[in-house]
Amino acid sequence: MLEPERYKRQILIEGWGQKTQDMLRSSTVFIAGAGGLGCPVALNLTTAGIGNVRICDTDVVDVSNLNRQFLHPEKNIGVEKTASATQYLSSLNSAVQFTPLTELITEDNVADLVADADVILDCLDNFEARYALNKCAIEKGIPLIHGAVWGMEGRVTVFNPPGGPCLSCIFPVASSTQETIPVLGAVTCATGSMQAMEAIACLRGFKPSLQGKMLVMDYSAMHFQTLEISRNAECEICSHL
Repeated sequence: MLEPERYKRQILIEGWGQKTQDMLRSSTVFIAGAGGLGCPVALNLTTAGIGNVRICDTDVVDVSNLNRQFLHPEKNIGVEKTASATQYLSSLNSAVQFTPLTELITEDNVADLVADADVILDCLDNFEARYALNKCAIEKGIPLIHGAVWGMEGRVTVFNPPGGPCLSCIFPVASSTQETIPVLGAVTCATGSMQAMEAIACLRGFKPSLQGKMLVMDYSAMHFQTLEISRNAECEICSHL
């Protein structure tokens, strides 16, 4: 058995112990997107010992992905991203159960896709699917870890009403995005790692640091700031909570 030695260094962290490791092993996460943010999120949660990882994406690996989506090697160009990612991740940790889902996330299927996940990680770049995830998270009463990148900037927050706002409180109308988003691979890697940290906090039973706050990271100047974000009392999605 590799487990006792595999997780020894994190088990030694104050307040962690075997109990926390067992909690992670019994947890399930739903990762929406196997791209720039999804890759570091999935990697960090896999190596941390999350027991069940569900990864959803509809795309295939393209050569333009390779500057940042490090779970996909050149030989997998043209392969479904979910298959490519889970193949690599399985080689890192055979004890994790992976479920690749090559489906478009919609309001009609999101509840079935997320299933019994304990937390949702939004690693997407389109708001239609994000809004579906937001509603699902509220209905299931689970946290939604939101990440976004643009150029040299990354943003992370945790939506978990009524303890804070939901996605629709902050973005009542979808932001317009151009088809090709400029981004450096190191930016997605660092931002996705922040998402993974917040997910682990939730799975450990801790209040995530970014619930009700948004971390804005300007990597070009290494300037990080945390903004307070509030619920919208008239939000059509979460005001009833």
